[in-house]
Amino acid sequence: MTEEPLPAALSAEINRVLDDAGVHTDRRLVWRMLRTAVKLGEDGTSRLDLKIASAALAEMRDAFRLFAPYQGIPKVTVFGSARTRQDDPLYPHARDVAAALAAAGWMVVTGAGPGIMQAAAEGAGSRMSLGVSIRLPFEEKANQIVSENAHVVAMKYFFTRKLMLMKESRGFICLPGGFGTMDEMFELLTLQQTGKAEPMPIVLLDAPGGTFWSGLKTFVDEHLIPAGVVSPDDLDRVLITDSVEAAVADITGFWRNYDSLRWVGDQLVLRLVHEPTDAEIADLNDRFGDLCAQGAIERTEALPVERADGDAVHLPRLTLHLEQRAVGRLYTLIRAIDALPPAGSDVDQAATTTRLS
Repeated sequence: MTEEPLPAALSAEINRVLDDAGVHTDRRLVWRMLRTAVKLGEDGTSRLDLKIASAALAEMRDAFRLFAPYQGIPKVTVFGSARTRQDDPLYPHARDVAAALAAAGWMVVTGAGPGIMQAAAEGAGSRMSLGVSIRLPFEEKANQIVSENAHVVAMKYFFTRKLMLMKESRGFICLPGGFGTMDEMFELLTLQQTGKAEPMPIVLLDAPGGTFWSGLKTFVDEHLIPAGVVSPDDLDRVLITDSVEAAVADITGFWRNYDSLRWVGDQLVLRLVHEPTDAEIADLNDRFGDLCAQGAIERTEALPVERADGDAVHLPRLTLHLEQRAVGRLYTLIRAIDALPPAGSDVDQAATTTRLS
């Protein structure tokens, strides 16, 4: 949509405000936010809509400030029910998986409430926990673990809370829960299925011997796939397990060789930790060549636009013209890249865990 120009005097006034505030970095983006606020006023936007827009922006700012000091630390979000009691087998399971990931250097993000959220925060400890709570009239305030070091931000709206529970994390663990947990889990799957979010590891962790998530698999297999509303491989990216060890291995192993991705025009660039050999690239093309709309999977150096942005230019890369409808299988390609041994390594490959497929 084309932006409507502002009167010259008003544009100059906005620039003067930004000058006085010392805003120079990404100034154009800040200018656009101020312009949008002015346009909302000009549109005669209702008071309720203005309150929603104002509160959402303020909440996002608070959350950005909470996460900013920890940008260099990998994070995993743990979802689960606020109603889970401490004598439920799920409680120690959530605590144990969070403790294991924290010991591996991961910060644990939760909704900051009781139940599974508190269990995960206990496992990670206050130093390695971050909380994004929701203000509800009938729910307890943020648990003491995340409050101890002021590692918590409170949200009024579920949509801003879900954004911040997902935006910063490089892995997700969902334990059995109710409507809220299922909502969060399905949003994760939707973002992955549609390619709106970068591929991330998602673990559905059950209690030892539990059948909660296998029930979901049965529902998908017996209803959603036959109805044609999801693809048979849409759940390939999800691990269902009752093992803490398998959950931790799945989260951390996803980042063994894969680092990040970026679209440059219609080229997909995959940044890696270890450069693959010619033979390994040939094998990837044999197995995943059908993902390419044209050409093949190829080795490349940082592209000019990446160099201009200083975007991980030191990392080796693979590029391909990804068939857009194959975005769901991109996760499988990344897992194959992660399975490649580092150059010169003769270390045995780790055992593969059983995936939800």
